[in-house]
Amino acid sequence: MASGFFALLDDIATLMDDVSTMGKVAVKETAGILGDDLAVNAEKASGFVSSRELPVLWAITKGSFLNKLIILPVAFLLSAYVPWVITVLLVLGGLYLSYEGAEKIYHVIVPHKHEKEHPKLQKLSKEEVLAKEKSKIKSAILTDFILSVEIVIIALGTVVSEELTNQIIIVSGIAILATIGVYGIVALIVRLDDFGRSLINWNEETDSFSDKVGWVMVKALPWVIKSLSVIGTIALLLVSGGIFVHNIHAIHDLIHGFPAILGEFTVGLVVGFLVLLVIGGFQRVWKVVRG
Repeated sequence: MASGFFALLDDIATLMDDVSTMGKVAVKETAGILGDDLAVNAEKASGFVSSRELPVLWAITKGSFLNKLIILPVAFLLSAYVPWVITVLLVLGGLYLSYEGAEKIYHVIVPHKHEKEHPKLQKLSKEEVLAKEKSKIKSAILTDFILSVEIVIIALGTVVSEELTNQIIIVSGIAILATIGVYGIVALIVRLDDFGRSLINWNEETDSFSDKVGWVMVKALPWVIKSLSVIGTIALLLVSGGIFVHNIHAIHDLIHGFPAILGEFTVGLVVGFLVLLVIGGFQRVWKVVRG
């Protein structure tokens, strides 16, 4: 009885050691996409009224956890029985990400008239504000879904030759930690000004060290938010370009001589504008058909 118990403990220790070793490799492989995930989701979660930032972020976080609950079991099943479907899904997700990145750039280069006439958030009714929030939350959760698929697939690819138990433990652990880590950091970013004001009010002195740090944080927030939009757009194109380069041999061979980042960004940008043109063409045709 005792020998069986100690044998079980030894098996568990061996399993945990294997999981720890393989987990480090999987985390290293997904580190790049996690950085892109942070930039994209930070940009998606910004731009709301201060009192609504955390509720909106919590709604996106719950959506992200739900995404993982859907993706993980499906990924394990597809990897075991029809692995080629994973590549197809990745490429389709890459098309969406590249389109979204190209659309952002297009709107900067060619501003639409209705954007200039768009009313300020303060002038919108409560119902309109909530509708805009709901729309942006849906967009953020959809983008998170595609990025989550990429994270799960990359992590799964590092342990695909291992036993199913190890695959489930490692990939699920990375997915959960990624969600907590990414959205935890996003929460810190969007509340940067509140932290700054807390430091300013830390004591009654008017020119203390905490006051100076607090004012830096408050003044830095608008610049951080603006930079997140740029970083998020670049991240979308890098992630999508990476999907195409790593999963389509013709594209990989085409940019083989390019530096990795430049090649992936260029591919994401070109494909994004091609998709943008196709969708724009369909929209024009649809308007003509509808009269």
